Amino acid sequence: MAKPIYLDHNATTPLDKRVLEKMIPYFSEVYGNASSIDHLHGHHAKQAVQKAREDIAKILGCRKNSEIIITSGATESNNLALIGTFRKYKGKGRHIISSAIEHPCVLDTLEFLKAEGAEVTLLPVDKYGFISINDLEDSIRDDTILISVMFANNEIGIIEPIKEIGQIAKSRNILFRTDAAQAVGHEREMRTGTLNIPATVGFGKSAEVTRKQMETQNIN
Repeated sequence: MAKPIYLDHNATTPLDKRVLEKMIPYFSEVYGNASSIDHLHGHHAKQAVQKAREDIAKILGCRKNSEIIITSGATESNNLALIGTFRKYKGKGRHIISSAIEHPCVLDTLEFLKAEGAEVTLLPVDKYGFISINDLEDSIRDDTILISVMFANNEIGIIEPIKEIGQIAKSRNILFRTDAAQAVGHEREMRTGTLNIPATVGFGKSAEVTRKQMETQNIN
């Protein structure tokens, strides 16, 4: 029987062996809850989470490790960012700008927020999938509180002009966030449930491996 060829890496990819090696001990050996720091297993788990948070912060360019919030994945992260931001700032305005080709979890959340009073503008894209900076500037209103545009599209791979969008948002004193999932317990009192230690450690190792590879590629 011929060996099958996997061509769906856009949907999911096999785990890097270096990442798997780093994760394995946290499934059976270091299995403590990172919130239970009154015993050795919990202490080791917390240290592992902190190391992972440091590696993730480095690749994202965060100034503080405390800026990293670990969630179950991109869908929860997008929900947390969009719903949390709107509910906190809706007293200042209810207008949100996004793009028409966001991931469904973003578009669905924006639809949900409409029921809470949000007014959403979805920017169209050109034939290549890029939004127009001019369209963005024309869409900004006095009551615009958030601009949410994805970094890299999960289907066609285009990278939106995030730097320019961020500069515009900053100049107008508007919050800007991006879904960068395709570009690269109790957690900080912002989510419920027990923290997934193996996944967090694996995420940190993935960030470390990616950062080192990027540095090597830049040198070469």
